[in-house]
Amino acid sequence: MRRLTENRNHTTKDEIWVLEHPPIYTQGLNGKAENIIDPGNISVVQSDRGGQATYHGPGQLIVYVLIDLNRKKLGVRRLVSALENSVIFTLNQYGITAYSNTKAPGVYVEGKKIASVGLRIRRGCSYHGLGFNVCMNLSPFEGIHTCGYPSLDVTQLSNLNGPKNSLEVSVPIINQLLKQLDYTTIDSSQSMLND
Repeated sequence: MRRLTENRNHTTKDEIWVLEHPPIYTQGLNGKAENIIDPGNISVVQSDRGGQATYHGPGQLIVYVLIDLNRKKLGVRRLVSALENSVIFTLNQYGITAYSNTKAPGVYVEGKKIASVGLRIRRGCSYHGLGFNVCMNLSPFEGIHTCGYPSLDVTQLSNLNGPKNSLEVSVPIINQLLKQLDYTTIDSSQSMLND
């Protein structure tokens, strides 16, 4: 992500990456050491995204957005809202009511966090993005103060009677994100977006 962002120019196409990570804790640029309580045998990586500590692992859908915000005429708050709304509208498709919180970015269901947002903007371009809990082992979240909040509980789609397959959930999420960001075409063979 950093290499693409560093080397891109005004003709470089925007990209959305969809993936899962092996078990890992990440700490954002302004992350405080006290938010890592007990990592056990899970590695902690210092990340250059915004935000505090979070956990990534199998069964969590990761969506990275590599977008030229200047070319797209898109502000950071609008990008965060697009990521959050993509999750909210996807959850609505499964009959689940969700909401965002401007003071604590991400998506929540009944007070529990189901998706986290962490971005980095460099040279007017974004990278990093969204982590959406689909069907994963949630116990590693007990080893951290998730997103810097000691009492924040987390949940996942499978606990809410939703799908258990991250790949299945990626389709509506990406469709919603493309709609939120006003992309009209996609080159799925290379994951490149066009206005």
